[in-house]
Amino acid sequence: MLNNYLLYVILPTLSIAAILVFVRFLKGPFTLDRVVGLDFLINIGIGIIAIYSVVTDHSAFLDVAMILALIAFLGTVALSYYLEQRGKQ
Repeated sequence: MLNNYLLYVILPTLSIAAILVFVRFLKGPFTLDRVVGLDFLINIGIGIIAIYSVVTDHSAFLDVAMILALIAFLGTVALSYYLEQRGKQ
């Protein structure tokens, strides 16, 4: 029952959300819109990896999702620091 819900409700919803966020990432008028769009796109990818891990019953994919979350967080922090330093000059 849970696998059917994940496959037929959650994954299509995440796919539609990924398409919409990707459009915002491409069209974003400001750099910050693109940064938030990319961060959210990575979070959607993490959700898809986590769901795939639950459906296939492989816990190794959760490690991949956790590492991807850490890289995304550090990238967002580094980019926000760069944008802050650029604004001070």
